[in-house]
Amino acid sequence: MGVIDKVRPLTAERDALIPLDRIVIGDCIAAMRAMPAKSVDMVFADPPYNLQLGGELFRPDGTHVDAVTDDWDKFDSLAQYDAFTRAWLAEAHRILKDDGTIWVIGSYHNIFRVGAAVQDLGYWILNDIVWRKANPMPNFRGTRFTNAHETLIWASKGEKAKYTFNYRSMKTLNDELQMRSDWEFPICGGQERLKKGGVKVHPTQKPEALLYRILLACTKPGDVVLDPFFGTGTTGAVAKRLGRHWIGIEREVDYCAAAIDRIEAALPLDESALATMQSPKNQPKVAFGVLVENALIVPGAMLTDAKRRWSATVRADGSLLSGCGAVGSIHKLGATLQGQPACNGWSFWHLELEGVLTPIDAVRQTYLLATTV
Repeated sequence: MGVIDKVRPLTAERDALIPLDRIVIGDCIAAMRAMPAKSVDMVFADPPYNLQLGGELFRPDGTHVDAVTDDWDKFDSLAQYDAFTRAWLAEAHRILKDDGTIWVIGSYHNIFRVGAAVQDLGYWILNDIVWRKANPMPNFRGTRFTNAHETLIWASKGEKAKYTFNYRSMKTLNDELQMRSDWEFPICGGQERLKKGGVKVHPTQKPEALLYRILLACTKPGDVVLDPFFGTGTTGAVAKRLGRHWIGIEREVDYCAAAIDRIEAALPLDESALATMQSPKNQPKVAFGVLVENALIVPGAMLTDAKRRWSATVRADGSLLSGCGAVGSIHKLGATLQGQPACNGWSFWHLELEGVLTPIDAVRQTYLLATTV
């Protein structure tokens, strides 16, 4: 499928449709206005920073710095930029589902003005995230500190709104430590940096690792992610890999062409790889009897504890019968045999599989992978 098939204006006939996995070419405010209310799960926005550069930048050796000098980053005044910011944020609020969230990234040039508009429009800020750049561009003139970070605002639709946060996945991603609000990634470079004729296709292309963490943290497979400043399609490429739907809005045709080529080359992950660790409160409830019903653990199977001190036989209704004649659920019987008030039967009881004593929770996880992705 080529660019023409995936890049098209939003027409009156399609106003009621959500252009899943498509780029809408044109103004982001008009494009969002044409979309139904409460139709997307997350918005990731990398808006113009309004850098207000006074002219070309050069290194001390006289070489040119490839900075942002495009027309899309130029506004006549701060008041004009503020009006633009409030307009697109208002439409984003309208099309977000009640349990959706928005992420906005910016620099010191604009993020404080964006943050004020976010709060004024009724969003509730959940976190500000500092993206610390591992390899920032130096301050060539030596007149300021090296600008080595950007700020992301993460907000829900309101103070009482529910939202998705895959806490357990973030902890797993961070070697079993709580994920902090300061993230270190290198700026986009190497093979990931899109170039044409040796020149960057887009001056502010974001690293895919940054979007990977955001989408993994705040969306689920099948969710719809909108990027109103799509650029060269980082959000779309990562969304495709993670099994999320994406919608891009972009007014620069050259960026659209590069984005489509990039997204088409992105390979989606296998379904089993998309299954992530879940918090206990979010993990689907599975009764032991369901495993028996599905023949994952058959009636008559022998279960033991890890040290083989106690054993029990699985019965047709999912109850267990111990050698001493005691009967109960995996939890109740485990507690009774140990003389304890409670027991987590999923970790206490083991089943021998291919000669290896395995917790029955491993069988439950196999069932969850097959049924919940």
